[in-house]
Amino acid sequence: MMTLLKNGKLYDPAHHKDGVVEDIYISDGRIVSKPSEKEKISQTYDLTGKVVMAGAIDMHSHIGGGKVNIARMMLPEFQETKTYSEPEAHICTPNCSHNATPNTTDTGFRYIEMGYTAAFEPAILPINARQAHLEMGDTPMIDKGGYAMLGNDDYFLRLLASRADQKAINDYVAWTLHATQAIGIKVVNPGGISAFKFNQRRLNLDENNVHYQVTPRDILKSLSTAVSQLGIAKPLHVHCNNLGVAGNFQTTLDTMGASDGVPMHLTHIQFHSYGTEGDKKFSSAAAQITEALNKNKHITADVGQILFGQTVTASGDSMMQHLNAKHASPKKTVIMDVECDAGCGVVPFRYRDQNYVNALQWAIGLELFLSVDDPWRIFLTTDHPNGAPFTSYPHLIRLLMDKSFRNEAFAKLNLDAQAMSNLTSLNREYSLYEIAIMTRAGAAKLIGLNNCGHLGAGAQADITVYTDQPNREAMFAKPNYVFKNGELVVKDGVVIKVVWGATHVTKPAFDSGVERGLSEYFEKYHTIQMDNFKISDDEITADGRGKIIAHQTS
Repeated sequence: MMTLLKNGKLYDPAHHKDGVVEDIYISDGRIVSKPSEKEKISQTYDLTGKVVMAGAIDMHSHIGGGKVNIARMMLPEFQETKTYSEPEAHICTPNCSHNATPNTTDTGFRYIEMGYTAAFEPAILPINARQAHLEMGDTPMIDKGGYAMLGNDDYFLRLLASRADQKAINDYVAWTLHATQAIGIKVVNPGGISAFKFNQRRLNLDENNVHYQVTPRDILKSLSTAVSQLGIAKPLHVHCNNLGVAGNFQTTLDTMGASDGVPMHLTHIQFHSYGTEGDKKFSSAAAQITEALNKNKHITADVGQILFGQTVTASGDSMMQHLNAKHASPKKTVIMDVECDAGCGVVPFRYRDQNYVNALQWAIGLELFLSVDDPWRIFLTTDHPNGAPFTSYPHLIRLLMDKSFRNEAFAKLNLDAQAMSNLTSLNREYSLYEIAIMTRAGAAKLIGLNNCGHLGAGAQADITVYTDQPNREAMFAKPNYVFKNGELVVKDGVVIKVVWGATHVTKPAFDSGVERGLSEYFEKYHTIQMDNFKISDDEITADGRGKIIAHQTS
């Protein structure tokens, strides 16, 4: 059976197509070349005048694992109760507080309704990877994957402190990817989560962790080198030190040089772009950050835009979450340690447009988006749920594409914050082609998803069809059609068929001898055996809810 999508306007940056009217043929879940006249078309969709893009990819969204589940349990008032026997469309604005901590089913439905066909959990703690995969496996409609967290775990810090050679570290990183079924490596507040346990309350880039006597710079260089030498497509995913602290932009600038030119990705960079100018000693440093991003071609970043309304901040950065707990709204917080491997902090929060700091955070994120030259190196995220629920993406896209709408929103902000921002002087409006880069082609390239994020022959047939509307929020909130692996699953914003996506992983080669030391370490220090730590392929695929797609290393 072959399906024809006829006369759509294709926005496919991977193939340099900017509104090109062209047909798409689908067979066996993939996009194929134009068939011969002998081959029959079983179904045709006339997309004349419609905007056609690959399915969107959220490269950083907290959708599985301990932090998210704690947030769900501690904030039952944020949960949405819905019966899915007859699923209906749900268009969410930034004020949809009930979607701050969506359950697994809701997560899959809300993503696919917006035209997203994949989302990646950015912080899988290895000891908790099984739970993360169980939750992602229970999330319908979309492909998933995750980044395993290293850099604060005792075993790695012992290696670094003992001056182990790079090969030993590479083997441990590769082993971790296999054991956790992850596609990339993440480091949160390098060394800082560990340092917090030894009563350090801040850790700068060149400051020693008092216990291990290693610096964040040591950690970043070691891990980024490992990722590069192992041939992993996804660069090291870095949550910088000093998140949310006034003046932290200097740490961020210094971090860009910590890998000595090896690729790194800086995540939710809005939270790391703060200066100390002005009477309130809190200012935008977006200009300095974007200048550095534009120069340092080995660095990519996602923004972590905040949007106004209720959400919950959920982070492995227990050091900074402990500092922020006094701002919790409502007043409840969880700060915890996890088996000496990392930490966890869950702090509910409400962003307010009349709060000076919140208003300026909003402006800083947009300043970053609008000032980075290359849309292939900046990515659309809200660090769901930390900056805002992912359901607010259509609203964010409108802010980027519509200067008048953006300026109207800016004019409603805290007046002191307005005075500290140059946002209204930025005239840039993102095009549909640039949005397709940030949310499709660029994200796929960054993660290494060669068969996703584009509309060329051989691609996974994840396709989203929109009606071109001046109101970009309405346009991106409710696609006409969404195809997942060639099947029509959303029509006019309504889920009409439930499907299960794949789990994307990478499995670089390593010396199995690394397991000798690990086995002894697990026996002495951990609460589970090493073999129970590792997740088999069967655990992900056994229930029939998807498959594993293993991506090759270079």
